[in-house]
Amino acid sequence: MKVTIAKDRLLSGLQAVQNVVSSRTTLPVLSNILLNAEEGKLSLTATDLDVTVSCTVPAQVLTPGTITLPAKRFFEITREVPATEIELDSDDKSICSIQAGSAFFRIHGLPGEDFPQTPTFSQSRAVTVPQEKLRSMLKKTGFAVSTDESRYTLNGIFFSLKEHKLILVSTDGRRLALVEEECEVPVENQADFIVPSKAINELTRLLTTGTVEIKFSENQAAFTATPATEEGGLASVLITKLVDGNFPNYRQVIPQQCQERVPVGREELLKALRLAEIMTTDKSNSVKLAFTKNQLAITANAPEVGETRQTIAINYKGKDVAIAFNPGFLMDPLKALDNDQVYMELTDELSPGVVKVDDPFLYVIMPMRLS
Repeated sequence: MKVTIAKDRLLSGLQAVQNVVSSRTTLPVLSNILLNAEEGKLSLTATDLDVTVSCTVPAQVLTPGTITLPAKRFFEITREVPATEIELDSDDKSICSIQAGSAFFRIHGLPGEDFPQTPTFSQSRAVTVPQEKLRSMLKKTGFAVSTDESRYTLNGIFFSLKEHKLILVSTDGRRLALVEEECEVPVENQADFIVPSKAINELTRLLTTGTVEIKFSENQAAFTATPATEEGGLASVLITKLVDGNFPNYRQVIPQQCQERVPVGREELLKALRLAEIMTTDKSNSVKLAFTKNQLAITANAPEVGETRQTIAINYKGKDVAIAFNPGFLMDPLKALDNDQVYMELTDELSPGVVKVDDPFLYVIMPMRLS
């Protein structure tokens, strides 16, 4: 393999794939990145056997070929060399010479054939959505994914492709986030599956502008991102194993009706909660919201720290309602949304609260005991 490539292109390609490389692995080739040079392009691939990320960057290919190189060392060399162009030249013993200006390296790799094969998917089971749309959906649900490994079916985001809608749901048992978008889903392509957290984090990083094609099989899914323009990001593919098991029936926990619906300025509420959180502790980690006529009072009280009280003017004519929430849980959706106004739907101090906006998004949060 012999390739000449712009340093910034190679660096952006390595940054896109290197996160999935496992630092602790019994298979040496999994610490490496696969380089595959074909006419006019260089493909870079990394995998930990659960998640695989590939991207393609333009390159001048003098001799096609493949090699795998140690991910960390190759990335550091590429990042640190001062040259704007890098030449890669590998031999049949999987040793690669790297020439970058006056800097020269000879680095030991492993044969490309040793690298795990990338799974293939049927073209028939595929749905295409705009990258910006999917990225926004992941941002609005990713924060509510469970980190408790004993409840493994909650360790990811549930994707539902049905009735011309893409629905994403996440929950950790104490709160639930749901977002939906209209999308062209042929009847034969309807499916439900759970994408694990690691894949979600990588996918959120990869998505920019353009389209993303979602393909799926019984136990794997592939997300192929095509940028809108050459400058609009990298052409990349993420393939992931799916979480095995059934996602709980999320419809059961969404309250069907509420007593009061209160419009509140998102930014104002977020700032007030940030201040209130300062006066909480791990032991006393709740913030009380008291809704009275045209006013919301936000208080926090931790015996060993002190207390705080703030008020926000709101448009509210209903009955007085007081409810307590974990401030971090209530701030998470406010940070992920960009709407000016949110609606809080409440029944009483013991019933779940619901945060909604004018878009198809909702967030259910369990209350805490009022002290």
